[in-house]
Amino acid sequence: MHSLNTRLLIAASIALAAFLGITGFVLDGAYRNSAENALRDRLKGYVNALIAAAEPDENGTIHITHAIPELRFFTEGSGLYAKISSNKDGDDWVSPSMANLTINFTHELKRASRHFEYITASDGSLLYAFNIGVTWDDRDNAREGYTFSVAEDLDSFYADINDFRKLLWGWLGAVAVVLLVVQGSVLRWGLRPLRSVAMELGAIEAGKQTELEGRYPKELRGLTDNLNALIRNEREHLERYRNTLGDLAHSLKTPLALLRSEVETQNNNQGLRSTIQQQVDRMSQIIEYQLQRAATSGRTALVVPVPVSAIVRKVLTAIGKVYADKHVNCQVRIDNATCFYGDESDLMELLGNLIDNAYKWCRSQVVISAQQGPTKETRHPGLMITIEDDGQGIPADMAQHVVQRGARGDKEISGHGIGLAMVQDIIRAYEGRLLISTGGLGGAHVQVRFPGVD
Repeated sequence: MHSLNTRLLIAASIALAAFLGITGFVLDGAYRNSAENALRDRLKGYVNALIAAAEPDENGTIHITHAIPELRFFTEGSGLYAKISSNKDGDDWVSPSMANLTINFTHELKRASRHFEYITASDGSLLYAFNIGVTWDDRDNAREGYTFSVAEDLDSFYADINDFRKLLWGWLGAVAVVLLVVQGSVLRWGLRPLRSVAMELGAIEAGKQTELEGRYPKELRGLTDNLNALIRNEREHLERYRNTLGDLAHSLKTPLALLRSEVETQNNNQGLRSTIQQQVDRMSQIIEYQLQRAATSGRTALVVPVPVSAIVRKVLTAIGKVYADKHVNCQVRIDNATCFYGDESDLMELLGNLIDNAYKWCRSQVVISAQQGPTKETRHPGLMITIEDDGQGIPADMAQHVVQRGARGDKEISGHGIGLAMVQDIIRAYEGRLLISTGGLGGAHVQVRFPGVD
């Protein structure tokens, strides 16, 4: 496939050629029409000069009694010919320029009748003629009148047309070449930012730079910003995978070492079984937590808005079955237009953990609400999600402790203690904040704030 520059240049060249071609044909036709009109006017002028110089005698014979200003009528082979013929008797006067030449003019025209025609002379030359019927009194009888005819050789006419065409098409060709050069230069200048993007992407692939660094026009700024965001996101994902694998390997060393020691030293099968069960549970917890960290998508430039209310309904359907015996009164205050700009699975995991905690610790009431940030100032507006319950709440001095991996607010309640840690990791991936306080219902007031994306 041709490059964008070549395709634009070909398309623009075709349009330019079509425009200049149509312009050339229009100008050529206009000049030809103008030249034909000028020729007709010139022939009319010659005829009027002949009529002014002619005078019939008492016998009706026409004589040239006054000087004719055009000398070519008296020069043999000059290309300008004239004839005055009586409609009754035939030829009366023929210009000396018609010597040895026969021209069949139209004759016997009525008074004031006019006629233009193309005539081929006896020598093969093509002439353009003007004929007019004239009488010296008011009678309309054609037999009593005269026909004045003037013809001019068309060689000079066609020579002028050809000279004009050469000049016209020569200039149009020169203009076309200049415009093509200018057009090519403008296209190269206009598409330079795209070439710069391609070069920088090549440098990123080669490892010479980490992101697009050039200054680009506003038409490309959205593209380059999104590309940079995608590159950063992929780099963050890769770094998160590497860190997760390292953390996973490091975290599993201790329980594996303990299992090895117990196998080597424990003689009590029941004690061994209990130890193995505890360490297997611990490893499952570690793997679940690390895999969730690795799977978190985080903020990306190109996302599909996820309706928050729809995800909340899905989570409540599942959670409601687990805690059906508590008969929790859950109020949802979320507009259908409120959206989360991120990965749906991240939102599902976040809400699943927060709502599960609310149902687990509440007495009988949970309130879930969400508000969208301003939509005019950012491309992707921010989002604030609030979940509160009427349980015993979380003391201020415990707020930071419960979001740590493995920490639990009440050790009597079953669980691994990684739910809020997962929530915290997801929120950090989106550059958000997790705020824990005491709400109006007397229990925990958990608020998640996601910033908008410019």
